[in-house]
Amino acid sequence: MTRITTPFGAHTTAAEIVDGVSLDGRRAIVTGGASGLGVETARALALAGADVTLAVRDTEAGDEVAADIIATTGNEAVRASYLDLTKHDTLRAFAAGVEGPLHMLVDNAGVMATPLTRTPEGWELQFANNHLGHFVLARELRTALARGAEEAGVPSRIVSLSSTGHHTSPVVFDDIMFERREYDPWSAYGQSKTANVLFAVGVESRWGSDGIVANAVHPGGIMTALQRHLPADEPLKRGWIDAEGRPNPRFKNVEQGAATSVLLAASPLVEGVTGRYFEDANEAIAWTEGMEAAGVKSYALDPEAADRLWTLSEQLVGA
Repeated sequence: MTRITTPFGAHTTAAEIVDGVSLDGRRAIVTGGASGLGVETARALALAGADVTLAVRDTEAGDEVAADIIATTGNEAVRASYLDLTKHDTLRAFAAGVEGPLHMLVDNAGVMATPLTRTPEGWELQFANNHLGHFVLARELRTALARGAEEAGVPSRIVSLSSTGHHTSPVVFDDIMFERREYDPWSAYGQSKTANVLFAVGVESRWGSDGIVANAVHPGGIMTALQRHLPADEPLKRGWIDAEGRPNPRFKNVEQGAATSVLLAASPLVEGVTGRYFEDANEAIAWTEGMEAAGVKSYALDPEAADRLWTLSEQLVGA
């Protein structure tokens, strides 16, 4: 399988990705659109002419972001709507309110390295929020995405935000919810990010005939609200910031961090591409020993693991 490359790279911004791209008549949903990467992803899609819904927990913040995007792009087809990825009734209600075709679903929202927290179902929070919530949302929007593909004559796209954090852990099927093993926040995060890649692999084999493609992305190192659950000194210990609180020079800003998501959501350069993992606006190479914070591990693209995860997810949330 030939690796997909583009003229873009690590320092490309989301606005540069959509320069010259028209998304007029296309509809997009961006989860977690009220902060960080979600804002700049939504802004770039709106800049190219898309009708954009910010799917958010904090609708007041979402309304403020929508107003800012309207002001900076001149595109008035931007709004915020409520959902909570850990509350599946809100996901179904959100999806029920989506009328007509949908062309882009960017599964951007996420939590990272949280203390051990369980949902009312007893599920570990990071797996429940980052994977299961988006799994339910995508299933509820499948018909709208299929209609979008039929209307546009090109595949509708799902973008699943993963992370180089997937290097930390495969999906540990024997104890996903940390019921028997000691909880580690980074292992739990890594497992959820592996699940985000496997979801894209699962979509390829199940929904491709509906005209739906899905790919996973690593946005790069960026300081955003995603780090809010970390101990205050951890970003410094990890070298993400210096003693004055300045980000590591290798880190991206949010406009650069959103670029790979926007590429997979909107660029004609990757039309029809599915079931792959991208970073720095290009398909990632396979991880090998010694690679640091780059590449994709083989277990994240394993079709058998993707099938197993899909079946388990359906059992958990209801088929």
